[in-house]
Amino acid sequence: MVLLAAAVCTKAGKALVSRQFVEMTRTRVEGLLAAFPKLMNTGKQHTFVETESVRYVYQPLEKLYMVLVTTKNSNILEDLETLRLFSRVIPEYCRVLEESEISEHCFDLIFAFDEIVALGYRENVNLAQIRTFTEMDSHEEKVFRAVRETQEREAKAEMRRKAKELQQIRRDGERGKKGPGFGGFGSSGMSSSNTAIITDTLIEAEKPKPTPAPVRSSGPSKALKLLGKGKEVDDFVDKLKSEGENIILPSTGKRPSEASKSLPPPTHTESVHMRVEEKITLTCGRDGGLQNMEVLGMITLRVSDEKNGRIRLKVSNNDKRGVQLQTHPNVDKKLFTAESVIGLKNPDKSFPLKSDVGVLKWRLQTTDESFIPLTINCWPSESGTGCDVNIEYELQDECLELNDVVISIPVPSGVGAPVIGDLDGEYRHDSRRNVLEWCLPVIDVKNKTGSLEFSIPGQPNDFFPVNVSFVSKGSYCDIQVTKVYQVDGDSPVRFSTETSFVVDKYEIL
Repeated sequence: MVLLAAAVCTKAGKALVSRQFVEMTRTRVEGLLAAFPKLMNTGKQHTFVETESVRYVYQPLEKLYMVLVTTKNSNILEDLETLRLFSRVIPEYCRVLEESEISEHCFDLIFAFDEIVALGYRENVNLAQIRTFTEMDSHEEKVFRAVRETQEREAKAEMRRKAKELQQIRRDGERGKKGPGFGGFGSSGMSSSNTAIITDTLIEAEKPKPTPAPVRSSGPSKALKLLGKGKEVDDFVDKLKSEGENIILPSTGKRPSEASKSLPPPTHTESVHMRVEEKITLTCGRDGGLQNMEVLGMITLRVSDEKNGRIRLKVSNNDKRGVQLQTHPNVDKKLFTAESVIGLKNPDKSFPLKSDVGVLKWRLQTTDESFIPLTINCWPSESGTGCDVNIEYELQDECLELNDVVISIPVPSGVGAPVIGDLDGEYRHDSRRNVLEWCLPVIDVKNKTGSLEFSIPGQPNDFFPVNVSFVSKGSYCDIQVTKVYQVDGDSPVRFSTETSFVVDKYEIL
């Protein structure tokens, strides 16, 4: 068998991808492919045609042709077997068999073609081996990534330690100027993201402030070096991401796209600004039954104008699910219990300026299925060729509007792309991570239900656990600040609010 070229072309003979395995000019290849459609006789059901010099072995692929150009003395049976392997390789890289998709993945196809044929003769490989060879999995790369992730974790741990030192320095400085008062405000956070926000604020605030001489030599200089090291790590990670690598963030265990998924910051904020943040952790069984659901929420206050430091916040709590509330130790608990008003125990004092202060937090934990905001039902059923999977969602809390919803379904490796049937929204198949992502821009009361159907070889257990991520501008527990007013005179104060409801973990086991 001497294979001259393998090509994917249109029915008019236009070459989309062509790989030559012997010395041939471009003009020669284009001439052979342009003549190919004219040689086919529609009255006969052959898969090859011959000329005086070459033989065309071909297979239709919807609106395209997979064509092998061979010598006339090659073994036609081997040619047909090779053609079938070429035809199976193309759907591995192209979701749809169209010109644009073929052109987009042309280099992936050429690399795969080179694994099938070398110097005109077929290699003894199968589809699974081709996939392994083209992925180029490297043990040294895995070791390098593990070392780099360890260095990142150590750097972040050191940053947190230094942040605590700087925070203590700032507290000591404020005690020296203002006396005892707000040393404990804002030091505790709901999550690691809040800690990161406070850390950034502290490091920036230390630059213009003079610090006491005894701690000056050991504090700021090392912190600056640490920031430089963290920046180098971030730049290195960004460079890897730009080269197409899938980077896992060690601190959260999530991909960057998931870890950074949050609502954009508001374009304009008032001198009194509040963030109402909620995070949900949910684990549900595939056959029904809520194993655990926890919602953590916090109201964070930031005052940037000194004249609005002595204020009170009127809180509207419309929760009917049994949320547990907890105020900051410096907040007057009796006033909050009696009137749902957040104010300081000492009304003569002001809230800290230009600092994020957590004034109220809440927690909801339940196993009541009626509290689930978005139910996911995944039904894999075995068939003769593998599994037919039907997955559907339903929005139970119609007051919510969920944005950027991604439902991630694991799929078996080494069996190709899934065949999609009915679909609401869009989908992405990540062959490297073996995940099918069902993407829905918005889920609200207007499209509270939807479904996805696909078929793929595998077993029912291969499609679990299903993970869900989303963001929302609404509050799940419906706790909001409705009014801000001065302590003296009760005059109203303009304020802005930023509300977010995001996923920490949402999985169906």
